[in-house]
Amino acid sequence: MSLPPEKASELKQIIHNHLIKMNIHGKIRDVLAETVREDLDPGQSSLSEEDFLRALQRRGIVDDVMKDLRFSKEVPDTELGLQSTPKPATHFIDKDPTKLKKTNMDPARRYLYLQVLGGKAFLEHLQEPEPLPGQVCSTFTLYLHFRNQRFHSKPVPCACEPDLQEGFLLEIHREGLGDGSKMADSTTMLSICDPVHLVLIKRDTSSETTLVSSYFLDWRTVLSSPSGKTSIAVELLGVGSECKVTAGVLNMSLELYPPLSEILSPDIITTQQSLERQKTAEKERLFLVYAKQWWREFLEIRQTNQSKLVKIFAQDENGVNRPVCSYVRVLRAGRLLESPRQAARFVSMLGLEKAPVVGGGGKQEQWCSLLAFLCRNKGDCEDHATLLCSLLLGFGLDAYVCVGTKPKGLAHTWVMTRGTDGTITFWESLTAHRYLHQAIDPDAPPLAPQPRPSYPYRTIGCVFNHRAFLANCQPSDAVELCVFDFHNQSQWKAMSEEAVDSVCSPGSTTSLPPLPPLCGPSLDPGAASNQLELELRYLVVEHRKDLGLATVWDDHLSYVLSSALAAYELERCTGTSCGNEEFQDAVRRAVPDGHTFKGFPIHFLHRNARRAFATCLRSPFCDEIVCCRGDHVRLAVRVRVFAYPESACAVWVMFACKYRSVL
Repeated sequence: MSLPPEKASELKQIIHNHLIKMNIHGKIRDVLAETVREDLDPGQSSLSEEDFLRALQRRGIVDDVMKDLRFSKEVPDTELGLQSTPKPATHFIDKDPTKLKKTNMDPARRYLYLQVLGGKAFLEHLQEPEPLPGQVCSTFTLYLHFRNQRFHSKPVPCACEPDLQEGFLLEIHREGLGDGSKMADSTTMLSICDPVHLVLIKRDTSSETTLVSSYFLDWRTVLSSPSGKTSIAVELLGVGSECKVTAGVLNMSLELYPPLSEILSPDIITTQQSLERQKTAEKERLFLVYAKQWWREFLEIRQTNQSKLVKIFAQDENGVNRPVCSYVRVLRAGRLLESPRQAARFVSMLGLEKAPVVGGGGKQEQWCSLLAFLCRNKGDCEDHATLLCSLLLGFGLDAYVCVGTKPKGLAHTWVMTRGTDGTITFWESLTAHRYLHQAIDPDAPPLAPQPRPSYPYRTIGCVFNHRAFLANCQPSDAVELCVFDFHNQSQWKAMSEEAVDSVCSPGSTTSLPPLPPLCGPSLDPGAASNQLELELRYLVVEHRKDLGLATVWDDHLSYVLSSALAAYELERCTGTSCGNEEFQDAVRRAVPDGHTFKGFPIHFLHRNARRAFATCLRSPFCDEIVCCRGDHVRLAVRVRVFAYPESACAVWVMFACKYRSVL
């Protein structure tokens, strides 16, 4: 590999300047004088080059030079005439948060270095005691999303002034085809209205999560800073019913790298933001006018339409009213999810929790933005349904969110897909169960056979996705009587696709939260399975010891249970049972004649051994296995943890025992 002459001379100059900075010539003179005085033998007339180099090495001068003169990523390969591949933006945590090192940077791209310099005024945690070393306490974690890049901070103890000290390196790239690797200039960045979405999550000592705040930061104020760096204080508001109450303040600094050659006037930035807000407000006003007219027409079709559950707008975690279609996008999971059914399995493993309400009254409505839902790892049925619909759309299915009721009139949302042959399939996002819909013909003769519905849904008022909104205007909104022919205007009243696109398509308005990508699993399934299995073994031994029973483990039988647990998870993902014959055959071979085998499988969505064991013991069948008494009793336990995106995991546990039967 050779360098061009101009690059070689530039490199020589860099080395020369560095040696002068180290005062290398003075050090060499000192070593030379000392060597001549001490090391030169009386019979030796001259000092050779080898003797001199040995003297330099012995005194550590050479090591000091080589240690200081290193080629880090601060010297880009492109400056040395070498080809370099674009490097992705990287989560950046610097040991010195006040100093930006140019690590993991591509010199051809523009970066925003966002530093969190601590929090204050989190008054809800004013009385939090100072955590002792090693003590488990509630923690804050800050999650961040910007233009397809997701990061999170280290968890820090909850306090009135939490010690959130973190640095994030965000790549500012263009959207145009083929422009992704070009450096964005000030004009281009001014037109990038995507905010930095900040989500603050509290995790308590039992690992339960709470959404503290969801904030959209407009970072473009840094474009007017002469130094390319600015400091801001971000006031975080609460969520839901507390969306107008301050949750706390985060001190931040924003810095562009490399610095801008052209600084924009603050007036230009303010004008751009004002124009964007006006454009968004006008689009939303026009859609509201259209939606009111559409609703009046819908009510005129049939008087009973007034009582149907037709939901056009829904409030997000910040109390902002948004069209329901804007909560659904086409979401592709890359290689993180392999099929629509696996996507349904993943969504079902995210926890169910309704928005908290202070005091009595009805349900607090809160449709979360996708990032807030994923970071919290739990949400209401609407959050699950919109995420599953987005994933199914990503897999190329014709998917819709259904709004209706379950038995006893409870409001509910689920997902529906339409096949090219007209087949209608319901997907329950909370359980991953699938149901085939066959409409009952109300005009059929009394003795004619009719399909019996297996789904738990009673009525349906409307369906929607990212491009369509349709209200049910059939005589009855009962699901079993419903016909899903969306082209029949006498059965379904559709909104204009152009009207929906004007406020719900990506980039249509600045008020729409950008769609975050899914994050891969951070869990090592094998290590997690081993750890949980060891903890459960310990708990079983201690439990049996309290009962005065000894415990003998059968490791081979424990291993045999693995195939059953793998088959159970496969069945949950695909709906197909397989591998049961091999498992039964292996158990027969592992259990001698005259012995009895008992097994108890159970499924969890957490990895807390004590909680899992307590749940298992509540089952009389499991308690009978764990507390088994008899002749030649051998116990077995097997754990399999299956990791999914967003830290979701399916945990299968199987307890088993074998013992000699006594007649």
